[in-house]
Amino acid sequence: MGKNKKLAILTEGKLILQLYVSGMSPKSMEAIENINRLCAEYLEDSFDLEIIDLYKHPELAAEQQIVFSPSLIKHLPLPKKTMVGTFSDKEKVIRGLGISIKD
Repeated sequence: MGKNKKLAILTEGKLILQLYVSGMSPKSMEAIENINRLCAEYLEDSFDLEIIDLYKHPELAAEQQIVFSPSLIKHLPLPKKTMVGTFSDKEKVIRGLGISIKD
């Protein structure tokens, strides 16, 4: 994806995302920055992102079956998808979220 191209984002409805992090660890901070940048750059108003600190809400780890942090869960549109890491590979995250990009 060239930086100078104008891209159209094709999604089947608004993305509902939850990012689970472990406090202010370096990997958590990197994941937050990467997801925020990706959403701002590609999704504009087509997403809802909730960031959840597992130190403050440990019960949610079991409820959502979170084993690794940072973890990103795409709840909608279906199918539900969970990704783990710092999300630095933009193309991989875009594919994982089921986003189509049209030049």
